[in-house]
Amino acid sequence: MPVSSDFVSIIMPAYNAERTLPASIESVIAQTWTDWELIVVDDCSADGTADVILQYEDRDPRIHHIRNAKNSGVACSRNTGVQRAKGNWVAFLDSDDCWAPEKLALQLDFARHMHADFTFTGSAFMDAHGNPLSYRLPVPIQVSFRQLLKQNIISCSSVMIRRDLIRRYPMESDRMHEDFAVWLQILRDNRLDAYGLDQPLLIYRLSATSKSGNKLKAAGMTFRVYRHIGLSLPAAIYYWCWYTVRSLRKYRQLKK
Repeated sequence: MPVSSDFVSIIMPAYNAERTLPASIESVIAQTWTDWELIVVDDCSADGTADVILQYEDRDPRIHHIRNAKNSGVACSRNTGVQRAKGNWVAFLDSDDCWAPEKLALQLDFARHMHADFTFTGSAFMDAHGNPLSYRLPVPIQVSFRQLLKQNIISCSSVMIRRDLIRRYPMESDRMHEDFAVWLQILRDNRLDAYGLDQPLLIYRLSATSKSGNKLKAAGMTFRVYRHIGLSLPAAIYYWCWYTVRSLRKYRQLKK
């Protein structure tokens, strides 16, 4: 069955996420924009993740469950979802993050207004238990490849991008920030800018066990991104210094 030009396919990788998954799915169901599908890719979870997904799938025909044949990581899970997507737009939402109810509606309006193929939003934050934090991450209205090298201000769970564009750039190794590498390659190869809607429409869950929660690990993964996309060693060091300074500034704001 054909879908509308503004139909959104939402990709949600999930691994042992039974505790946070219901809130994430509920935030999709609560969207004021209702023309969407949610593809939840279960990466061979060992807890009750599959049961949670199936319960929602039974309740809402817009929700679809895929289970990987083997544990493959978040990059592979996102790629699997993208390949199954029906919409002209693809949005990403991790299974521990949430959206504000008007997120998709406002972002679609913003994309139309800016004639943009690649958009993202600002973020609010919550702690591991779902308690809201006061910090808000603002985003610029436009970001280029060179600007993005200095700081990854594009949160994956805030992205909405044209399906035909993201399909050309599958995410790769989980040993680096796989989404950051893709955003950089898309902007560089297509001479595009990404457009930021400066409203905290993503509610990002902070967790010490996440890849971004471990600061030293995150720093190493960022350096691997620079080398992966072909930066020389001096250029990688230069941009990694920018990343470190700006990340420390953001971390101090979060701790206030």
